[in-house]
Amino acid sequence: MREIVVFSGSAHTGLAERICADLGVALSPVEIHRFSNDCLQVQLQENCRQRDVYIVQPLVPPTQEHLMELLLMIDAARGASAQQITAVMPHYAYARSDKKDASRISIGGRLVADLLVTAGVDRVLTMALHAPQVHGFFSVPVDHLTAIGVLADHFRSRDLSDTVVVSPDLGNAKTATQFARLLGLPVAAGSKQRLADDRVVIDAIVGDVAGKRAIILDDEIATGGSIIELLDRLKDLGCTQAAVACTHGLFAGKAVERLRSHPSITEVISTDTVPRPDGFPELQVSTVAGLFAEAIKRIHGGESVSSLFDGVDPTHAPPQPKLPF
Repeated sequence: MREIVVFSGSAHTGLAERICADLGVALSPVEIHRFSNDCLQVQLQENCRQRDVYIVQPLVPPTQEHLMELLLMIDAARGASAQQITAVMPHYAYARSDKKDASRISIGGRLVADLLVTAGVDRVLTMALHAPQVHGFFSVPVDHLTAIGVLADHFRSRDLSDTVVVSPDLGNAKTATQFARLLGLPVAAGSKQRLADDRVVIDAIVGDVAGKRAIILDDEIATGGSIIELLDRLKDLGCTQAAVACTHGLFAGKAVERLRSHPSITEVISTDTVPRPDGFPELQVSTVAGLFAEAIKRIHGGESVSSLFDGVDPTHAPPQPKLPF
């Protein structure tokens, strides 16, 4: 069987190192050089010929820099005769640009997918895309992982009496329902209208939240505007307190200040798909490195990746055992 080679851009080397530790392989070095005219050059410092190459790079700020790094690394691996190139993108930022909802607007999610394929990627491994249709933007196979099992594990040992899972919007309600089923809890959702990137209005809550504690589940927290608006509506309806959980904890702008100072929040938990923000020591982070490592093993061995999540739905069998590597 061909060998695995793992590279990382500069976006999140910590996660790449944890994935490699779970795989039992070394993280191969990359040299990224910036010329005086601000152009980037990438050189992979490990032999790729006829090997299975995985490039770990979430699209986090500065997003355009990290995207360009990823494209150049893919191109370098293709030029080095890699057998298969997989872009491991724990966070696909352009997934939020997934529809034409205004005149003369670009659909960045599809464009970036086309750029990756043009650069030479053979497969994409990602987690918690903002919208399911983004999967269809790619003309190469996409393995789409979920972190709700990891996040649910964080709450399993807690007293969850009088607790409800709440989604900030109806679009995320299906994922919130799956999460609630893992914990045996009811679910509610907000009716949200987005006015701007950092301004939203939640005019109603669907579900019973009066006198209950909430676990707010979202796929991504950027500025925290949706979460703060939801917390205010929950308080108006008699919700006593709330824990906040998300997969991608970007916490941009004033998000950290907003969340740390809100009196209704008991804890905030995220995963390490993106780097940990500065100035937020209370943030609890659960790693998804093991999930990505196991998915890489299954891709490399030609095994099912979807079966890794059989146990996420309680109606299925327990999770599949980890494969030897």
